Parts: sequence; C-alpha cells; structure tokens
Amino acid sequence: MTHRVPVLKTYKLFIGGAFPRTESGRSTPIADGAGRVIAHASRASRKDLRAAVESARSALEKWGNASGMLRGQVLYRVAEMMEGRRAELAEAIAATGTVSPGDASDEVAWSIDRMVCFAGWADKFAQVLGCNNPVSGPYYNFTIPEATGVAAVVCPDVPSLLALTALAAPVLCAGNTVVVVPSEANPLPSIIFAECCATGDVPGGTVNVLTGPRDELVPWIAGHRDIDAVHASGVSESHAKLLREGAAENLKRVLVRQEQAGGWHDPRCTSPWWIEPFVEMKTVWHPSAT
Repeated sequence: MTHRVPVLKTYKLFIGGAFPRTESGRSTPIADGAGRVIAHASRASRKDLRAAVESARSALEKWGNASGMLRGQVLYRVAEMMEGRRAELAEAIAATGTVSPGDASDEVAWSIDRMVCFAGWADKFAQVLGCNNPVSGPYYNFTIPEATGVAAVVCPDVPSLLALTALAAPVLCAGNTVVVVPSEANPLPSIIFAECCATGDVPGGTVNVLTGPRDELVPWIAGHRDIDAVHASGVSESHAKLLREGAAENLKRVLVRQEQAGGWHDPRCTSPWWIEPFVEMKTVWHPSAT
C-alpha cells in the first residue's frame, strides 16, 4: 500500500491507576516540527480534575502510611521502568521538534536519576527534617515530618519530563499523592511516565495525570478544597496569583518555584529541602525510663 492514512494515537488521562478518556470527549492535536499532527492528547475538564482528586484522596492512606523504605522501593521501580523505555521517552520529548534527539536523551537520563535520588531520600528525609528536641523533665520529645495530603503538581512547558519528575518526586517521596498537570506544549512524555507508574507498583490513585490547558485547570485547582498543596513552576503571573489567592481561601500550601540559576540540573533540586514544603511537623512526647 503506497497511500495510507496513518492511525494516530490519542493519549488518555491517568486517573486511579487506569487510563480513562476525558469525560468532555475533547482532545488536542500534537504537531511535530514540520507542523504535521502526530498524536492527540486528551483535554481534561473540571470533572476529570474532581475525579483525579477523589482518587488521590482515596489512595492517600495507603501511600502515606507506607514505610519510607517501601515508598523508596516503589519510586526506584518507576525509575527502572523509565530506564527500560529510555528510547521511547526520548522520542516523545523530541517529537515536537523543539528539542534535539541528543538533548532529549540527556533529559531522560536526568529524569531517571532524579527519581532514583528521591527514592533514596524516602527513608532518610525524616532524620534530616525531624529532630529530638531538648526538654526539661523526664520526657523524650520528637518532631516527626508527615505528609501534607493531596498535592497538585503544575509543570512548565519545558523541560517536559525532567520538570515533571523534579516537581513530583519530592512530593511523592514524603508520602503525598499527586494530581499532575504536565507540559501543555508537549504532554506526550507525561503519559509514558504515567504508564511507567502503572506498571511500576505505584498504588492506583497515588499518581494522576491530567493533560490539557492550564487556563482551564489552574483556576479549579486553586479553589479546590480537597487539594492540600500545590507545587508549580513555569506558570504565568496570573496563574500564580490565582493559586496564591486560593491558598488564602482554603489554606492549601502553595509553592511556585522560580527556575534555579543552574536550571533543573542544579544540585539544589535534589535537596531534602525540596521535600520540606510538603510535610507537616508532628511533635510527640514520650516518658523516659529514667
């Protein structure tokens, strides 16, 4: 056959460990560097966001109560799945023609290493962020970090994969569940990342991915009372203002990051202080034996 219309893939959402179609029935065409449509990405709606938050809330107890060692093993398993799909991830990053194949391959490597980094922090950050407090009296007094809850992760357009892992991994590491709004310009790597989560032992609902325009999703994220925190970067000033106003209304934690001087490769991006904004500190008193 010399003349054939190719069957383009429509990438679905990732909610509750499954890949449903958006309830709105809408999709956005993804074009390559020459302007040819190469795929379609589902366009999430307010109702999809509500379903994702409900799914994340239902998964919170299991993920948040898991030991740090188990969470680290699961995140490392996701890194293993990404390693096995390096070529596919690099191809997805370079698909829109804005990133060279070499740079795309480097971005995949950095993204995998970022997942491994926070997998390693999962059973160690509590020792760094927590402490044994000196008190007067026959007591031990400990400060222990605990997960904040359900977090929305709003990603910049570039880098499409590294920014996603850099923003989501520290939040997951702490025991939070996430609803991710990935790169609007190129959401393809985020869906492959979701597939890695689905096959990488991540409990259903722990990671949810909603592809679609930030203009449609950010206002509802800002006002949603069951979202406890927001980790964002690369958003417009108007979106940042919306998120902060939402925090004033319903007391969610909002962190809008500015890009580091060294970009997403800056060593500070691997610090446990990227975890700290997404934990609550619990103080425990215990009588001493003496």
